[in-house]
Amino acid sequence: MLAILLALAAALGYGSSDFAAGLASRSAGIIQVTLVASAVSLLPVAVALPFAAGHPPSAAALAWGAGAGVGGTAGGLALYLGFRQAAFSVAGPLSAVGAAGFSVLAGLLLGERPTALALTGIVLALPAILGVSASAARAGRGDRGVRADDGPGGGEPEPRETAAPGGGGGRPGTGVLAGLVAGACFASLFIGLDRAGSGSGLWPVAAAQVAEFAAVLVVAVVTGNVRRPAARAGRLAVITGVTGASGTLLYFFATHAGFLAVTAVLTSLYPAVTIVLARTLLGERLTGLRLAGLSLAAACVALIAVGGAG
Repeated sequence: MLAILLALAAALGYGSSDFAAGLASRSAGIIQVTLVASAVSLLPVAVALPFAAGHPPSAAALAWGAGAGVGGTAGGLALYLGFRQAAFSVAGPLSAVGAAGFSVLAGLLLGERPTALALTGIVLALPAILGVSASAARAGRGDRGVRADDGPGGGEPEPRETAAPGGGGGRPGTGVLAGLVAGACFASLFIGLDRAGSGSGLWPVAAAQVAEFAAVLVVAVVTGNVRRPAARAGRLAVITGVTGASGTLLYFFATHAGFLAVTAVLTSLYPAVTIVLARTLLGERLTGLRLAGLSLAAACVALIAVGGAG
């Protein structure tokens, strides 16, 4: 049960992070917002590290953590490309479902065997994620929102759709490919933090955050985007970093308290949090598909809770 609660709390962190990132990126460049968020996400981990440092980290644990951070960053960039090329409803849901699906597959291949009820909840979670991620994008070429990902790393982690409605370009094939790539990358974040183990305390998470910041900094330097966002966007980027890092810390503890196949799926429900925030704070309309997705998400959480996290 602890793993379930931690995974849901991680989803809350990631969903809040995406909501703040979506608002920030309406008035600032995606790379600028991501850079600030990645830098800020180092702080919560640095504060928590002395309290859960564990034994000196092994090279393998640090490598898994660093790989997870790079995967989260790559996933964010791939998803942003998908939003540029197609409607949000193409890349966003695919990335969230892909992250959950690939993680479940990895967990089963690694020998995890959730109970029948928990497996039923996992299966139901995939269409639930699709439902809550589905964009209410206007037909045709609408406004293009942009999002920042601090990584499912500083951000676990980030599928994530922006809070802004809108369509993308006219290349759905590219959007599908980008969404699948993003999902695989986000899954590598989940899997990497799981495989890093808990014997090294929070050092793998620290390695993930440092690797993520380094990767974003390189992209910012190459593209000439080493600039601070405007005041409001900057504040939102700070919130993005803090909530995203909190999500990653919570997910790290969750995945070592239960099955990867369970915690990754529950954490991948983060779009539901973004949608609820958008409805509450921005008055966004809840479509029938999203309401169905939220209801199905609640059902899958109940099944997993009854079935146990292993």
